[in-house]
Amino acid sequence: MEHAKIGIINVSDRASRGEYEDIPGKEVKRLLNLWLVSPWDSEYAVIPDEQDQLEKEMIRMADEVGCCLIVTTGGTGPAVRDVTPEATIAVCDKMLPGFGEQMRQVSLQYVPTAILSRQTAGIRGKALIVNLPGKPKAIQECLEAIFPAIPYCIDLIEGPYLEPNSDEINVFRPKQG
Repeated sequence: MEHAKIGIINVSDRASRGEYEDIPGKEVKRLLNLWLVSPWDSEYAVIPDEQDQLEKEMIRMADEVGCCLIVTTGGTGPAVRDVTPEATIAVCDKMLPGFGEQMRQVSLQYVPTAILSRQTAGIRGKALIVNLPGKPKAIQECLEAIFPAIPYCIDLIEGPYLEPNSDEINVFRPKQG
């Protein structure tokens, strides 16, 4: 069985300079290892909050590496340096605003500042790109809320079949026939 390729990009000025450990990216990898039983390989990057660099990395992962899913962490707030949604919109063919709506709704149960979050998602070719927040606790809350739709979305864009670990998470795929 061919391994699915999943891109993980931590968008952080400080982590890209080595000033702190890349905990957000490691959290995404931990959750995906827990939730997927089908084999997958990660394509990993830590990028500063620079829109042009982030766009180039997302394009490389989607077009050259063939990632079916690209998950970004960080850069989704209102701060001047937060440009992840802009980079995502610039490289995507179709936007999927429901992902951001669901993540904000879940986050609002924990913090009132979730309304400041601008995370989004979209499709580039056969890759689903999803923006997550940068804090590990929020990464888990948000990814857990949207992951049930991710494997079916990847089916619809003709990506590899992602088999979930049903002991850990339930995903939704419509019944055939």
